[in-house]
Amino acid sequence: MCLLAFAWQPDTAMPLRLAGNRDERHDRPTQALHYWKDNPSVLGGRDLEAGGSWLAAARGGRVAALTNVRDPTILTPANAPSRGELVAKALDCDDIDDWLGELAEHRAQRYAGFNLLVATPRRIWHLHRGNEHVALTNPSPGVHGLSNANLNTPWPKLKAVREALATSTLNSWRQATGQVLNDHYQAPDSQLPDTGVGLILERQLSAAFILGETYGTRATTWLTLDRQGQATITEKRFGPWGRFEGETTLDI
Repeated sequence: MCLLAFAWQPDTAMPLRLAGNRDERHDRPTQALHYWKDNPSVLGGRDLEAGGSWLAAARGGRVAALTNVRDPTILTPANAPSRGELVAKALDCDDIDDWLGELAEHRAQRYAGFNLLVATPRRIWHLHRGNEHVALTNPSPGVHGLSNANLNTPWPKLKAVREALATSTLNSWRQATGQVLNDHYQAPDSQLPDTGVGLILERQLSAAFILGETYGTRATTWLTLDRQGQATITEKRFGPWGRFEGETTLDI
């Protein structure tokens, strides 16, 4: 994912609601939302180039989502593993606390910059691998957002989707967030971050829904996790220039 907002409300019937966009090269081979053949207890999309994922859920009530951190000052080791494998490993490890702790202590530096969000019906974790530090935290109850910087960094598109989620109801949150996630509006230059990609690309990437022939928004996803541990995922898929390519809803 490159933009997501999530409402964390433990001790309710629906502890987690999440909405986000995945932005990627259109020629990167991808498998749509499905039950993984090599691990049928996992539901999610699949990156067929490196084998990982950007968002997935496991039977029993564990979900994971990833955004890349865009920062040219981050030193990435040669032959760094794909960050998408973190989602698969987060869902497959026996002890999520120990695994995340090991990542935070020394293993996260093996990867390029990332945000990893992991949740169960009772707990939530956010692991940030940036330039200055690696930090593992437990987000507080409420509405939060992630893009290509740290948690709740106030980029215009992140603020917009957070507000849409925060001000919507349980019946309207998908529609409200969907309107923002489908917005092609580019932020004014004065509000753009400087992530080292140049002004023209910063403008393009500032839109919640990125249009392009070779790179753009590939999917919009909504996820819910209820108190019994059932996850429901809806995925809308897009091709170059935002061409609609299908929609799937599955439970696990």
